[in-house]
Amino acid sequence: MARYTGPTTKIARKFGEPIYGADKYFEKRNYPPGQHGQAKKRKKTSEYGTQLREKQKVKYTYGVLERQFRNLYGKARKMKNGRTTGENLILLLESRLDNLVYRMGIAPSRAAARQLVSHCHIVLNGEICNVPSTIVKPGSVVGVRERSKSLEVIQNCIADTVKYSWIEWNREAEAGKFLNLPERTEIPEPINEQLIIELYSK
Repeated sequence: MARYTGPTTKIARKFGEPIYGADKYFEKRNYPPGQHGQAKKRKKTSEYGTQLREKQKVKYTYGVLERQFRNLYGKARKMKNGRTTGENLILLLESRLDNLVYRMGIAPSRAAARQLVSHCHIVLNGEICNVPSTIVKPGSVVGVRERSKSLEVIQNCIADTVKYSWIEWNREAEAGKFLNLPERTEIPEPINEQLIIELYSK
């Protein structure tokens, strides 16, 4: 299963944002890596470079590689729901099973959520699903497998409430319902999806 397994702080420093969540090492050195990371006079980034950088940031944030990302872009273009292609792309990423496991607070990060899913600890509508990239439809229920509820990694992370309006969380059942696709303004990640659309439109 292809995924990025390299150093996360280095990637966060590259983009100047804690894209993997709270990171004490990033807070200590929040400038790009390398001997010229702190240099004030850096070469001006081209328009293409800015667009590519935004795409890479989104890929690292959601833990997808190029082929998956391009396929999602293709799906986003074909969706006819009155939203822009950029919005649809972000909503597809938000609808991934591993992302929803992370949003529900079952895992501390998207990478950890991906591992829980692939190790068969998560159920989707009552059935075990071990494919992190599964696109979950609104109305579906995502929860912890019964025999996995005692896992320390899950119990240490799981919360009583979830702060996202598009998720209905049941702490006793350790399951959440994906109520609806969120509005673009509700998604907290600082992403400029228009730059990605411009990149793929060339």
